Amino acid sequence: MDDFSEFKDAMGDVTPLKMEARVSLNKGQQSRTAIAQRRQAAVTDLQDDPNHLSDTYVHMVKPYDILEYKKDGVQEGVYRKFRLGKYQLDARLDLHRKTVQQAREEVFRFIEDAMKYDLRTLIILHGKGEKEATPALLKSWTNKWLREFDDVIAFHSAQQQHGGTGAVYVMLRKSERKKQETREKHRIK
Repeated sequence: MDDFSEFKDAMGDVTPLKMEARVSLNKGQQSRTAIAQRRQAAVTDLQDDPNHLSDTYVHMVKPYDILEYKKDGVQEGVYRKFRLGKYQLDARLDLHRKTVQQAREEVFRFIEDAMKYDLRTLIILHGKGEKEATPALLKSWTNKWLREFDDVIAFHSAQQQHGGTGAVYVMLRKSERKKQETREKHRIK
């Protein structure tokens, strides 16, 4: 009790600080035009980005899982030959040592360019990522992104000689020009 009485004597003439009941937010500091410009810039940035591939949530797959996807209308025989690696590969994309954002941009550009040049059968090397902090991260994102393209009609994990479960074959739909060439070649009207 000795310490308490000394403390009370020492604090006898002290008055508590008066505190304001509200916090001042200083809302008036930013001009309305600056706020409007920031909003417009945010909307413009979203509109200018043609890349529609999502970057929010991905269902994780395991490093040795086989990726497979086929849209309705792809013939079983064609899909079988495709997944067995019997079609000539027209182009290749290597995603090793890329970040998720870099890979997203590269996959988008790769598929867009392939459609522009009438390529049909592609391979994307995403790696297994088994030694990474998040195993199969790029593999999981590639699995998700390829499903988001209307032009991708099928994909399947590659054969061992092409990278196995660390790569994926991608089949794109045939362009109208290629369809017309096929009709002319086989004289279909």
